[in-house]
Amino acid sequence: MSEANEANEPVEPVVDPYAEYEALRNHRPVSREEGGPWRVALYDDVRHVLKTHVDFSSEVSQRMQEEEGSTPTMLFTDPPAHDRLRGLVSRAFTPRQIAAQEDQITARCEALMADLASSPRGDLVTAFAAPLPVGVIATMLGVEDGDFVQFKRWSDTIFTDIGEILIGTPSPEAIAAGEEMSAYFLERIAELRRQPRSHLLSDLVYVDTDEGRLTDGELLMFCFLLLIAGNETTTSLIVGCTRVFHEMPETFARLQGSPELIPGFIEETLRFYSPFRATLRKATRDLEIAGQPIAQGDLVLPLIASANRDDRVFERADQFVIDRNPNPHLAFGLGIHSCLGATLARMEGRIAVASMLRHLEGITLCNPTDPELDGFGAPNSILVELQRAA
Repeated sequence: MSEANEANEPVEPVVDPYAEYEALRNHRPVSREEGGPWRVALYDDVRHVLKTHVDFSSEVSQRMQEEEGSTPTMLFTDPPAHDRLRGLVSRAFTPRQIAAQEDQITARCEALMADLASSPRGDLVTAFAAPLPVGVIATMLGVEDGDFVQFKRWSDTIFTDIGEILIGTPSPEAIAAGEEMSAYFLERIAELRRQPRSHLLSDLVYVDTDEGRLTDGELLMFCFLLLIAGNETTTSLIVGCTRVFHEMPETFARLQGSPELIPGFIEETLRFYSPFRATLRKATRDLEIAGQPIAQGDLVLPLIASANRDDRVFERADQFVIDRNPNPHLAFGLGIHSCLGATLARMEGRIAVASMLRHLEGITLCNPTDPELDGFGAPNSILVELQRAA
């Protein structure tokens, strides 16, 4: 009996978000609670919202638009500002640039997993799933090793408060983290303008096209975007892979015998446990979604995790099919806001899983009903039991 039960304290029931999504898809595919955004649950409707930026704007934060001197992130801007930012950033953030990270990703995975596997129990997030992408991204941005802990703290503080940052009032802690991180990178950007270095941030400083170079504000925007979105995406993906190994341990053994299945396993994990359950858009005019009137200015919440479990699109949608093909999931978005770091996240996921298979015979969650597993983004901590390979 738990301590809460012994004290006769009420225990919060565990809510299965996927059962809720199924109910929405079947009975209320476009709906909202009083004062909330419109929830869009069906795959085709979510896909339509994500790809139709003319009708569904990403400029959802009035506060960020009105804040003097602020530079909005690519995630929450529309063309033409978005096109300029993405076009400039994409010139430095190329598949070739990402492919060049493979050696450091592999080395980091091996070191982190060897350390985690040295004990029968550990924290998957703090020991492996978070420091891996944080270390990779920090290295790409030229962050010194000694600054990694601070780097991670900024990311966690800002991302935890992202809803309030966009459409509410950010916490003093989030504001302070943003200011500290801005000061850190502005100092390094100034150094790079004087003396270029061999890393991604330096490349971005010197990218020059017909549209011009990135301003300090735009460079800061990219640092924030890469740190927070790139970190959380990969951390959530690794946690999702571990959930699959816990719930379906036969997948672990199958991958050990057939490592060529790892890329398909990663894609199915992205579908089954989407790193980001939803995103946010704003209607630019009066319109309809699946017959439901939506007023200009209304906020719309495309439920990506629901769309990826829609049995109208995916056969056996509620089952994990390791070699599912085709697999048109929406885990990385769609259209002009499709995830710029998808290639990096996939690579990190594949290498992380391969490292787990080398070092372990199995891995299980200590608390598989932890509500943080189905929160927005990655959990801060997940304890796991580890069966070390002989």
